[in-house]
Amino acid sequence: MKSEHVALAKASILLASAPEPVVQSVLEEARIRQFPRGGTIFLQGERASAIYIVAEGWIKLYRIAPNGAEAVVGVFTNGESFGEAVAFRSDTYPVAAEAVTDCTLIRIEADSFLRQIRNNPEVAISILSATFTHLHSLVAQVEQLKARTGAQRVAEFLLELAPCPAGACEVTLPYDKVLIAGRLGMKPESLSRAFARLKEQGVTIRQNIARIEDLETLRNYTEEDPAMAWSR
Repeated sequence: MKSEHVALAKASILLASAPEPVVQSVLEEARIRQFPRGGTIFLQGERASAIYIVAEGWIKLYRIAPNGAEAVVGVFTNGESFGEAVAFRSDTYPVAAEAVTDCTLIRIEADSFLRQIRNNPEVAISILSATFTHLHSLVAQVEQLKARTGAQRVAEFLLELAPCPAGACEVTLPYDKVLIAGRLGMKPESLSRAFARLKEQGVTIRQNIARIEDLETLRNYTEEDPAMAWSR
């Protein structure tokens, strides 16, 4: 495993609070897996036997509804882990995972991690931390859906990606707009309308580049009462 992958794994929420000897042991048994864009990592209903940390690229977790519609549950990138809770219960994955871009993953066998927990109970704190992070993310998504307009949700998404602390900024959209719409609980046509609304807030979209005139203006817009945002 490359040194940069080891460093990234050690900094992940899953392993950051674990004792160094435990981390070393887990990573010695871990394997690097590479997937092309569109590659299936695991399927909904498949037995959960591993945890993954994203080393490079983007992956999405999604569910297929009875009517065949795809619901995006989450999107993960470098340093983020997924699959912890169900893997430790030897349960089945409640979602499917797919590579959104070419990606490199660190695969940790659940049995390997469970052995460490039995020998070092404090390691369980790492799992609790990762599970809490996922829960917090889902709560934030529900709040966005309930308390934000579509344009405000898109604005928050752009702010999360912005590499600049303040002022003007250019953001590269990391994946296609259909997935962005799914991630934000919108239809693609609703996303297009939201981008159009954001022009008034100094946001212009050119292919996969979003140019923001002023981050603070956009941040203030996300914090507006939704009724005021709709009236603009």
